[in-house]
Amino acid sequence: MFNNLGNLADLMRNAGKLRETVEKATESLGQVQVEGTAGAGAVTARANGRLELISIRIDPKLLADGDTELVEDLVTAAVNQALTRAREAAARSISSLAGGLPIPGFPGFPATPGSGGA
Repeated sequence: MFNNLGNLADLMRNAGKLRETVEKATESLGQVQVEGTAGAGAVTARANGRLELISIRIDPKLLADGDTELVEDLVTAAVNQALTRAREAAARSISSLAGGLPIPGFPGFPATPGSGGA
């Protein structure tokens, strides 16, 4: 039981450095950009590593057809694909920073037991 006290002391001593690393990682996630497409490229959605939607491009020919339901479905598919890719890119980025350890609260990482995450 007392063997882990040294590890806890190290963690407490490095808390400021860890917080700074997490802040830098969060900031860098905004620089990660990925795309999702649907309808053979008729709709393109761009998202960043913070899971923010940056832009959507819809081919004007698709809008000219007047099929609103199709446009809605393609936008949804492209956004979902972009967000999935952003989550995966963010997980890779954070994982490399964390030495492969899961970090609850970051996209793509499962919450650890007892953390209250999903």
